[in-house]
Amino acid sequence: MGNKRVNSILITQPASLDGMIPYNALGEKWNIVVDFRRFIRVDGLSLNEFRKLNVNPLDFNGIIFTSKVAVDHFFRIINEMRIEMPPETKYYCVGEATYKYLQKYILIRKRKMFVGDKTAMDLIPFIDKFKKEKFLFPCSNVHQGELLNYMKSKDIDVTVAEIYLTVHDDLSDLKEVFYDMICFFAPTGIQSLFKNFPDFKQNDTRIAVFGSTTAQEAKLAGLRIDVEAPRPGITSMTAAIEEYLKESNL
Repeated sequence: MGNKRVNSILITQPASLDGMIPYNALGEKWNIVVDFRRFIRVDGLSLNEFRKLNVNPLDFNGIIFTSKVAVDHFFRIINEMRIEMPPETKYYCVGEATYKYLQKYILIRKRKMFVGDKTAMDLIPFIDKFKKEKFLFPCSNVHQGELLNYMKSKDIDVTVAEIYLTVHDDLSDLKEVFYDMICFFAPTGIQSLFKNFPDFKQNDTRIAVFGSTTAQEAKLAGLRIDVEAPRPGITSMTAAIEEYLKESNL
């Protein structure tokens, strides 16, 4: 498919000023249309809904964060509960970005922080060090179970709290719209595509994916992956797209 020109790209994320900048720059450089449309939305649990989980955040020594969204909703909940996590609480973050994002809510230099390289499984050495403690895993209704399965296999006390829901958005406005390339960043985005358009046929549409789980979901859905990131030498989606454009659009 590399010989067919790309004239339009759909980014399956909501438009935000920071997020749009590199993609808009790519569009201007290559004279292509770049649109943004979220394929999923996040609905946080209300305080009353959270109370029904019978989870008290103060009962836990360690909080495991695998996304910025989990950070937002966790601290929203404890703020609505009018409680404050004690200084000795340990925070386990899936990566540097999530770790830095915590600064929005706490002084991280005064807290006990543990940061993985890229995946939740990178947190295992830190969790093993404190395996006798109680862990809380705030997450969505759609979450990966690899780390949880490991913790349970080691009889580590971990409680899952689904504090926000990942919901497929209504994409009916895209029914008659065609894009040369669609970029996905999570398995749920691909699931949303087929929930909205069960008869979707890829044909000449190029599919770009970010992350191994997204790639796996694309393959399970029978999609042909044309652009993939990250990989050696290519760390971002924009870099992967540009590499493809150098073949298709020159």
